[in-house]
Amino acid sequence: MIAVQSHAPITSEEYLERELHSPIKHEYWEGDIYAIAGTTKAHNIISLNVALLLRSGLRNPTCQTFMADIKVRIEEGKRFFYPDLLVTCDPSDDANLVYVDTPQVTIEVLSESTESFDRGKKFQSYRRIPSLQDYVLVSSQDYCVEVFHRIDEQHWVLATYQGLDAIARIESLAITAPLAQIYATLDLTPNSPLVP
Repeated sequence: MIAVQSHAPITSEEYLERELHSPIKHEYWEGDIYAIAGTTKAHNIISLNVALLLRSGLRNPTCQTFMADIKVRIEEGKRFFYPDLLVTCDPSDDANLVYVDTPQVTIEVLSESTESFDRGKKFQSYRRIPSLQDYVLVSSQDYCVEVFHRIDEQHWVLATYQGLDAIARIESLAITAPLAQIYATLDLTPNSPLVP
């Protein structure tokens, strides 16, 4: 995220109104707005592959998968984030809104510029959402998926899946996600050093 300078904090209502007309996306943190950087092709391919896995794997007809343009509202509008993907299974989440209040799963595809924020303050904020059961981090640098699963209000368990033979599991959705499918059409193998 990149801070956008403003003379005074804005309300969440002002943020939502501005965001409707903005050519770029911003996240909101207690009065301040932050521009979101663009993504790479690898990031985009991974996001699409995960969305296809979720869409085909969801068995609950009330669950909906959203990509990139739908915000998550946290603590009644103190913060708004754009996860790369999210799943909500709560029929009370109004389909006409530009945000979701009760995500069950949020997924971030990591980039070098956002990884520390996604692992740190963003995850701290997401943990405040009572409905959130799984927080998934997908590397765009190597074949690695991390799934944080909530076991109670205060405790999360981390499962790490590495390598194209691994199969990640999103517990709350009862979905298995082979890394070979998450990274389909991508080659993240480091380039061999050039020999003179």
